[in-house]
Parts: sequence; C-alpha cells; structure tokens
Amino acid sequence: MPAFRDFKSIFFAYLVLFKFIIFRLFLYRPMQKRRQFIGSVLGISATMMLPNDAFGNGNSIFENERIFPPQLRKGNVVGLIAPGYAINEEVLEEAKTALRAMGLVPYHTERILSKHGYFSNTDAQRVKDVNHMFANPDVDGILCARGGYGCTRIMHLVDYESIKKNPKVFIGFSDITALLNGIFTETGLITFHGPVGSTLNDPYSIEQLQKVVMHPQDQLLIQNAKIKNQRIRENPEYERYVITPGIGEGRLLGGSLTLINALIGTPHEIDFTDSLVCIEDVEEAPYRIDRMLTQLLAGQSFSKAAGILFGVSAGCNSSTNPDSFSLKEVIMDRIGPLKIPSVYGMSFGHVAQNFTFPIGVKARLNTEDMTLQLLERPLG
Repeated sequence: MPAFRDFKSIFFAYLVLFKFIIFRLFLYRPMQKRRQFIGSVLGISATMMLPNDAFGNGNSIFENERIFPPQLRKGNVVGLIAPGYAINEEVLEEAKTALRAMGLVPYHTERILSKHGYFSNTDAQRVKDVNHMFANPDVDGILCARGGYGCTRIMHLVDYESIKKNPKVFIGFSDITALLNGIFTETGLITFHGPVGSTLNDPYSIEQLQKVVMHPQDQLLIQNAKIKNQRIRENPEYERYVITPGIGEGRLLGGSLTLINALIGTPHEIDFTDSLVCIEDVEEAPYRIDRMLTQLLAGQSFSKAAGILFGVSAGCNSSTNPDSFSLKEVIMDRIGPLKIPSVYGMSFGHVAQNFTFPIGVKARLNTEDMTLQLLERPLG
C-alpha cells in the first residue's frame, strides 16, 4: 500500500504540472518564450524524477561543514594510540619523550601495548582507544604511535558523531591514511597527515608539525627539506621533478597510495574532484605502483583532480625484473597524459624528513618552486 500511495501522489503531481504547462504555454506565451519555458519545465521535471540521494548522501564532505580543531598548546595532553600494528615499549617511550620535548603531555591506555597477532589489539579494543581519545575531555589531541595495517578493519566502528562533538587534532600517516580521509569525509573534521610517534625524531619533521598544529599561520608556505646527504641525493627515489608544470588549487586529500586504493569500492572511497591529491608509498615495485595508479585512472574522480603531489616513494624503484620500468617512467607514463599540475619528490612519506599537511584544507601547489601553500588556517 505505501508504494501504491507514493505512485498515486507522483501521478497526480505530474498531472497538475501538465495542465499548468498547457495553460501557460498556449494562452500567454509567444513562440520564442514557449521554447524557453519548455526547457525550464523539463529541467524541473528531471529534477523531480531524480532519487533522493542523487545529490550525495549524508556522508558527503560537500554536505558536511568542515570542522577546524583547536590548536595544540604547550601543556596540552596528547593521546597516543596504535590503531594498526603492534608497538613495543621502547618505541612508545621514544614517542613520549618526543612529545614532552615539544611541551606536550603524553597519555595512553593500557591497550596500546597489547598484541593480537600482528595487530596492537583486537578490532574492538583498537577502535575503543580511538573513540576514547576523542570522547575524553582531558585529551586535547591524538597522535598515532605507528602505522602498519589495521585501520580499514575498524573504520565502520568509529564513533563519528562523537568526533563531530569533540573535534581534536588527529595526526598520522601510512595506514592511518584510511582514518585521516575517512574521518574528514564522515565528519568534516580537518585531520593531519604527519609523523607518527615512531618517526617523530627528525628536526625538520618536528618543526613542520609544530608550524601546522601548534603555531598556525595564515597562508603558511610549506617548503621541501634540504637534502644534505650525498647518497640520498643520488638516489632516484628522492629525485625532485615536475611531471606537468602549472599551479593547482584545491583541498588536500590522500596519503598512502596503497590505502587510497584500499578504500575504492567502500563507503569511504575518496572523491578527488577539484582536489590536490597527495600520494606516497613504500617498498612497492614499479609494476605495483603502475597497477594502483591505473586503477585510480579508471575511477570516477582522480582525473578531475586540480593537482597531484607525490612524496618520496622509498623503496619503490627496485624490481627483480631486469626489463622493469623505473618508478619515474611509470609515474610519467600514468600521470603525464592527465595534463594536471603535478610533481614528484615532495618531503612527505616514509622518509626521515616528513612535513605535515592538513587533510581537507584548501591549498596551492606551485610546480615551479615545488612549494605547497595553505590558503586557510587549519585550526580553529
């Protein structure tokens, strides 16, 4: 019965609309005006026929207002979590020492040092730590202690409504890419692609993190680290080059290429339309990078990006196949034809010098000097 009543309602609505068209069209409109009127009515009719979710669903970042978290200040409490792989006590202590050196107070639950196979805990316990840190009023920010695998297993268990009500700085990279982009998509909260606790040991990385989450500036210009080590400078994986010149502007999205692809086909698949896409990975052979980029190119939104920034893809230029393409050849072949402002070699990823960038904030990529400028303050 409800479906029948809906059909009757639609039928009578169109009947009234048809009578209105005939009356207005032939009694009051000259021929040219009739054509214009018919066009506008057809547009209205098409809109009426669209399903309710044709303009996006409740999880769309276009329907969620962005939320800018409060900045971190000296004396603030930062919760440490391990939403993926297990972490040992020595690494945890090093992360706590680094936070204290920044003037922050580390905090964690007993769950962080547990082990469940290769995970730091069961799915239920790991997501319990995530939800606890956001809901706890005594915690001011959250830093993932390490990456590894596991975040995609808990995304459907995250309390996104609690995150909306308790916005906080949330920092991490690698596998944390899934949570960074998923939280932004679900809630609008600006998240931060930056060092995890186990990599917070480089002066450049620490300085860049502080500039973004503790000392926010208007129009912050992010510049690449200076590579002083000759061996690293000669490593082709660290080469800095322009794929397609130009200036691109859009909101920052992305992170680990593996995790970007892992989200395809899920409720948290990333829409890259008009965005600056940030990409990095580690220990993936060129053919695997080729395969993942090809999958993105076959999707709906990647080719509509405003710009593409590759970080350093450490360990991704090696192959056991002597006929393999190099990493650079793969990237130039896959990304070059898009004719979108693109660069490779920015200072982020699985490298010692890792700058922090906010997911969801509007920014500008300038390929000429390989800089990234934030066009908005990332914090409230």
